[in-house]
Amino acid sequence: MRILVSGASVAGPAVAYWLTRYGFEVTVVERAPSLRKTGGHAIDLFRPAMDIVEKMGLLDPVIAGKTGTERLAILPEGAGRPVELDLSRLFTAVSDRHVEIMRDDLSEILYDATRHDTEYVFDDSITSISPDGEVAFERGTARRYDLVIGADGLHSNVRRLVFGPESRFSTWIGAYLAVASVPNHLGLDGRMEVLVGVGRMAGMYGAAHMDDARAVFLFRTPEPLDYHHRDTVRQKELLRGRFAGAGWEIPRLLAELDRTPAFYFDSVTQLRLDTWSRGRVGLVGDAGYCPGPAVGGSTSLAVVGAYVLAGELAAAGGDHERAFPAYEAELGDYVRRSRVFAVNAAKRLVPRGRRDLWTLAQGVRLVGRLPAPLTRAATALGGKAVRLHDSIALKDYSAYEKA
Repeated sequence: MRILVSGASVAGPAVAYWLTRYGFEVTVVERAPSLRKTGGHAIDLFRPAMDIVEKMGLLDPVIAGKTGTERLAILPEGAGRPVELDLSRLFTAVSDRHVEIMRDDLSEILYDATRHDTEYVFDDSITSISPDGEVAFERGTARRYDLVIGADGLHSNVRRLVFGPESRFSTWIGAYLAVASVPNHLGLDGRMEVLVGVGRMAGMYGAAHMDDARAVFLFRTPEPLDYHHRDTVRQKELLRGRFAGAGWEIPRLLAELDRTPAFYFDSVTQLRLDTWSRGRVGLVGDAGYCPGPAVGGSTSLAVVGAYVLAGELAAAGGDHERAFPAYEAELGDYVRRSRVFAVNAAKRLVPRGRRDLWTLAQGVRLVGRLPAPLTRAATALGGKAVRLHDSIALKDYSAYEKA
């Protein structure tokens, strides 16, 4: 059975790995000319995703690739002293198994684990998909596949072709995120520094195995901004305007925007589709159910989604009419709770007013001062909402693996 996967970032190689392990023949098509190995930002893998990584035999390289960022310094705008936090206190309160890794590093690990038994086609893109599985490409010759899986991110080409315009499914939750690769002029090693003000925050962090650093910007606006998701000139203009007049290192970071080798800008948007499949086409990861970049644990959700989708296809013997609904039923609660978590996180991360800014600083101070057991106990009072990821039970599909 031949399956085409669109997208070679995280969800694509992850679903390709499991599909191949269950005996399917997989091709991955990626619009970029090669695997992306510059830029990218830090992402989090929580318990269920880490358990899957271990099942894949990739635990050692993932742990070896962790960023090593252990300290956070928050400087509220207008305050004299930063608030310090040991990040391990925060992450152990949220999940008892966690690794932060650069997205591009994770992508490369997943690619290396699949490239010997999965066909990868770079520098090409799908232009049409017929109901019987005939797929036309921008560059390559048309081919027929039994199934097509869109794993091509928030602005999925596959979703647009099969389900319709993104505007029908996207819900903006009030914020924007930007990330740029910049020189590590602060010499940050295992440390992130952040300036937080009303309606905006910006920070900088370094990571192990990385000579440069990342500047990250998060801000809210009263209304959605007018720009195209590929128009970086307009995006940088909007970013400069929002952070004009900010102190600390912000002027220097903004000055690097004209020289940065890698820049990312996007709205913090949720996708809310009634179904993640249509005919022979299914969606996985951000293409189907992005809870919100940087605020909803979307990478962990994508890894789990890839595992479940492949597992349900194996359990159904490749019958997509059975597998796709089973996949949605198995993952649905995780997706819905991730959406709620993301909306609440977006509200807390970027203060709406001076009171919210004060509350954020005091909350960080409290977490930093409480003994670790008390921090975990206080987090437990928040129930499943706070320990969202650790409450997910993974289904066992090992019976369907091919020798």
